[in-house]
Amino acid sequence: MKIYTKTGDQGMTGLYGGTRVSKNHIRIESFGTIDELNSYLGLIRDQKLAPKMFEDLVKIQKELFIVGAILATPIEKSVLKNGTKRLEDTKLTEEMVVFLENEIDTMNEQLPTMTHFVLPGGHTTVSYCHMARCVCRKAERLVVHLSSEVSLEPLVLKYLNRLSDYLFVLARKLIFDNKAEEIKWIP
Repeated sequence: MKIYTKTGDQGMTGLYGGTRVSKNHIRIESFGTIDELNSYLGLIRDQKLAPKMFEDLVKIQKELFIVGAILATPIEKSVLKNGTKRLEDTKLTEEMVVFLENEIDTMNEQLPTMTHFVLPGGHTTVSYCHMARCVCRKAERLVVHLSSEVSLEPLVLKYLNRLSDYLFVLARKLIFDNKAEEIKWIP
């Protein structure tokens, strides 16, 4: 597969299905931010983690490719002329959201009750989690904007919302796993 195509040299790019749009189109911003988030998850995964956390992050990274594919496919291009769905085997499921909720609950059971907001930081891996959480929230805001213009799969927003919660709790869990200090924000 050739890496460079030269088709984007004038600031346009192709969506799944062939539609051409500007590289600053909200749809491109949305799935580009998902790509950025996925890169941060790779950075977290590259840290010293328990094997289960590593495996969970790989699972989530694969699911973010599904999110990106959904965002890169205009609804009018999602069904081919023969009636076949373009992303038939590439879909978000409620089970993916439930997985995140279960992981949040499991990690939370091992943590002290949160009584205050906490400052991001305390350990490099924790900081990476907070950066990923912020990028996830940015992606969510962009997808909300996109959804005000085009029809989108509703699970995309639900998944991103839950993923940002997961990343926050993962940061707290890693603070305690690494015996670092969680600094509370007390105004």
